[in-house]
Amino acid sequence: MDLNRASTFVRVVETGGFTRAAEALKLPPSSISRSVARLEEELGVTLLERTTRKVSLTDAGRAFFERAREAIAGLEQANALALDAALEAHGTVRMAVPAELAPTLADALAPFLAAHPRIRVETTFTVHGAELVGELVDLAVAIGKLPDSSLTSRRIGTAAHRLYAAPAYLEARGRPRKLADLARHDAVLFGGEARWDLVGPHGVERVAVRGRVVGDHAIFVANAAAAGLGIALLPAFLGDDRAARGLLQPVLPRYASEAPLHLLTHGGRHVPRRVALLRDHLSRALATGCTEPPRGC
Repeated sequence: MDLNRASTFVRVVETGGFTRAAEALKLPPSSISRSVARLEEELGVTLLERTTRKVSLTDAGRAFFERAREAIAGLEQANALALDAALEAHGTVRMAVPAELAPTLADALAPFLAAHPRIRVETTFTVHGAELVGELVDLAVAIGKLPDSSLTSRRIGTAAHRLYAAPAYLEARGRPRKLADLARHDAVLFGGEARWDLVGPHGVERVAVRGRVVGDHAIFVANAAAAGLGIALLPAFLGDDRAARGLLQPVLPRYASEAPLHLLTHGGRHVPRRVALLRDHLSRALATGCTEPPRGC
């Protein structure tokens, strides 16, 4: 069977007719029609019912189209993989990353960009990276439980969050001695969360929290806590950095929140080599201590 004729037939079906297929393939409509006719002769079946106004698939044509489309897509992907592997990785990789990883991301990218001078990285900082993969970005880092989707996920570690507050806040309001004490304190909330699930000496415990300051950017939440606006549950590396500078102090240090850290790519598409290279690099870089988990990555 002539694969070019099969590919032409698939394009006719996908575009809805010979004329549109001819425009897409930049060939005369008569050439498209002859190609499909010869394919039908070769197979010994009628694939398309033709009228003056449209073409429609026969039962045999529909069955052939479904299989042929899959096979041609596979060949196109194999061709793309071969070309990609033969060339030096180049082009732009767009990725979405939670803001709390911003302080460590530049250090993680530096050796990668040095090793691949023809790759450019564009980064968007957002907690909604899983929603952007495939449409606006090639790769995303997500923290926490993932929604059901067709994305390919690679778990690379566990992000630790701990409790912190400004020295002035603790002096004015007192230091919590047990988890239940948090109920009478102000909290700086991330994304409007109304409760915190924390791992402590007795396993996972849940505490209801309240606060008048809410943000969806981890650095804002950290700065609001440093300004004395309440107790915040922060990524450990953000909180510890500010604690080392005297801006925050740990609160109830035996408690922490743990969330899985994932790298996401589109599950139904060929992943370009430049994207795969960055994905693999970040898998190693972000899993070697950047998120400082309580029990290790």
